[in-house]
Amino acid sequence: MIARYSIKEWPTTDRPRERLEALGPRSLSPRELLALIIETGRPAEGGRPARTALDLAGDLLLAFSSGSGRDSLRRIMNASIAEISKVPGIGRAKAAKILAALELGRRAAEEERPGLDRVGSPREVYERMRLVLRDLKHEEFHVLLLNTQNQVIRDLQVTRGTLDASLVHPREVFRSAVTEAAASVILVHNHPSGDPTPSPEDRAVTRELRSAGETLGIEVLDHVVVGEGRYVSFVEAGLW
Repeated sequence: MIARYSIKEWPTTDRPRERLEALGPRSLSPRELLALIIETGRPAEGGRPARTALDLAGDLLLAFSSGSGRDSLRRIMNASIAEISKVPGIGRAKAAKILAALELGRRAAEEERPGLDRVGSPREVYERMRLVLRDLKHEEFHVLLLNTQNQVIRDLQVTRGTLDASLVHPREVFRSAVTEAAASVILVHNHPSGDPTPSPEDRAVTRELRSAGETLGIEVLDHVVVGEGRYVSFVEAGLW
């Protein structure tokens, strides 16, 4: 019997479902989210190597990429079931599920926000994120991915729990920034205590991520710490 390489059989580090449960859907890349929808891979047959659901998701994004790496999902959403099914391993049933999921995302985006939000100051970052982070009993570390007009491409949740340099790895922060061609990023996290004063760990994480961003050519514009009714901006506080 030929195995179908379901998600539960992947190595732990490659299981987006577990990462979604632990960190939330914003922590996953488009490829990982698509893999959850695709669910099963393609077995090795006819001389072709086996492909996991994550592999198929990458194949699908590549097949519909114009080269910029940022418009694959929109191109898939506007494709037909027949066109999507041309990607090996993606049958009509999988194609229908993918289109249904993307359509739900499009409708949700239209309900909540008609266009991209622009952030021009630490206060605007705080106003955008305070309701997301308010009342949490744990720390969450987010990264706002921005385009060249300082419009938010995506709010990426990187980690949940006590902020530590060993948890907030530059790879997790900048992987999506590179994939989505972000021009710059803004770091945001909360202090459940309500006091937004940056800790030594906050400063260490900021230094490490700024250095990584300089190496990759993606500028870290600021780090905003959200507290109860107030915030601290590293830039405004002269901690940059």
